[in-house]
Amino acid sequence: MLRFLAFRILGAIPILILLSIVTFIIIQAPPGDYGDYIRTMAINRTGATAEQAQAMAEAYRAANGLNDPLIVQYFRWVTGIVTRFDFGQSLFYNKPVGDVVVERLPRTILLALTCHLLASAIGISLGILAATRQYSWVDTILGFISFMGMTIPRFLLAIIILYILVFRLGVNEIGSFNSPYWGGQPWGWGRFVDLVAHVWPVILVAAIGGLAYNMRVMRANLLDVLNSQYVETARAKGLPEGAVIMRHAVPNALHPIVAYQGVVLPYMLTGEIEVAIVFGLATVGPAIVGSMSVGDVWVTATFVMVLAVTLIIGNIISDVLLALLDPRIRLGGEKNN
Repeated sequence: MLRFLAFRILGAIPILILLSIVTFIIIQAPPGDYGDYIRTMAINRTGATAEQAQAMAEAYRAANGLNDPLIVQYFRWVTGIVTRFDFGQSLFYNKPVGDVVVERLPRTILLALTCHLLASAIGISLGILAATRQYSWVDTILGFISFMGMTIPRFLLAIIILYILVFRLGVNEIGSFNSPYWGGQPWGWGRFVDLVAHVWPVILVAAIGGLAYNMRVMRANLLDVLNSQYVETARAKGLPEGAVIMRHAVPNALHPIVAYQGVVLPYMLTGEIEVAIVFGLATVGPAIVGSMSVGDVWVTATFVMVLAVTLIIGNIISDVLLALLDPRIRLGGEKNN
């Protein structure tokens, strides 16, 4: 197992290097940079002339290395990460990018993991329920729910819920994790309940897509497994139907869902990002969109690389879980003795 993990981690290094190069080039490809944002703000907010604003923009570019060749900017960014764990200075937030990541990433991961756990537990349970009641009214309703969950865009659901909360129910505390009353107060049960009351729409919308996927995959795979020869043999031995399903069929039907864990974390992160943008929560999503709109390249590149790292970590975790679930799977070319 340790050998497998070491090979996977070493194999991820060239992938991350390639991703960092491609990401940096794509982010820098559109015309404009943060200097253009400085020029626009100088004209709109300070009343500076076009010449004065352009001079301010050029001075800012020179002071922050934005005029350097692209390859120089890239190696300066990568060298800072490797040697000092420094992701650069955010131009828009005017503080280290690492501080922006530490401030927003834990919230995002916590929301994404909550969505994932709910989507997996509920989706798998409903998939088992649908498979064991094939072609019944329960199966029909659950099939419709899964179809709608996989086809309706999450941002559209977020907009609908936002409209209902604000314009129909009169909710006025949107875009925050807690009410102003709890600002600066220590964590306790009351603050936790207030947090849930603020973030449940984000969790609900972001979890729907994963729930629908898990339900459909679990139903389809469990139906295939229930028709297998070893399941029929277990029934012929007189085992209760519940034991046949839960002990023999369900573990084998879980394989595709476990393999899916390799991409589920970045999937949940992007799902949370879409919804958080609509609700204006201070997570990774608004930070990425905001940094891209003003040309804050270091924030954008860092968060994109974080998503890439979560994808690699997720794939490693899924391989390990598959090996633990099915002893017939051997990691790293291991063979039975």
